[in-house]
Amino acid sequence: MSTPNSKDLIQAIKNKGKNIEAEMSFFDHLEVLRWHLVRSAIAICIFAGIAFTFYDFVFNDIIMGPKNLDFWTYRMMCKAADAFNLADFCVKKIPFNIINTELAGQFMLQINSCLLMALMMGFPYLLFEIWLFVKPALTDVERRSARGFVFYSSMLFLLGALFGYYIVVPLSINFLANVSLSDEIVNQITIDNYLSTIATLTLGCGIVFLLPILVFILSKIGIMTPEFMRASRRYATVIILVIAAVITPSADIITMLTVAAPMFLLYEVSIMVSADVKRKKLALEK
Repeated sequence: MSTPNSKDLIQAIKNKGKNIEAEMSFFDHLEVLRWHLVRSAIAICIFAGIAFTFYDFVFNDIIMGPKNLDFWTYRMMCKAADAFNLADFCVKKIPFNIINTELAGQFMLQINSCLLMALMMGFPYLLFEIWLFVKPALTDVERRSARGFVFYSSMLFLLGALFGYYIVVPLSINFLANVSLSDEIVNQITIDNYLSTIATLTLGCGIVFLLPILVFILSKIGIMTPEFMRASRRYATVIILVIAAVITPSADIITMLTVAAPMFLLYEVSIMVSADVKRKKLALEK
């Protein structure tokens, strides 16, 4: 009588685990989802506590950074102006004052900004929790093909957030602050509006940069194809411009096009991603 080897035992354990996952009821899935949400909330609280501990740096260097003339982007613009003899390209003033109009305004500013920083820092972990929740429902082939989901998504989000913070935010602030219809009008910007502008532009760009990941997923399940994306370029152009206008609702056309430019590039990269997914599918079918 033959005894099962270690490989057979491991495979049996895996099959048993899959059977257990398949037998999970709707409420069992809700229970699993609840613990994923609980861990995500705990992670956000931890990162918020870290941001609160270093709040002087968060407020003075990160939040108020784009308002200061020594911000990295403004310094690079002035260097470019000196190199190419473009005097108007150098940012010499940002004429607006930040005010608080509510009694609890500064307290809520600290809370909201810490939560925003926690969301930014904890984004990779949130993606990891999403992956853990979705992973049991995937086949072995799907799991292998989706390997690196958390890493690549985090990198794209980080690139998008950096692009938004160092390019889109300062360009928007510089343009809007220097629009002057009359010397009688003094720009007094509420701190809520200022923080909302920075958060919307930064997070918006970070989310937009996840387009290749979204296309990868849709291509995997057969909804998106490279042929469809190539044929829909004209419609995609309109949609990209609309999204850029939503991200920069009160900015100028130059800022809107600055946001749209990498989106066009991401769309072309997404076509390549979709084509690669299709090529691998066809290779497996042969």
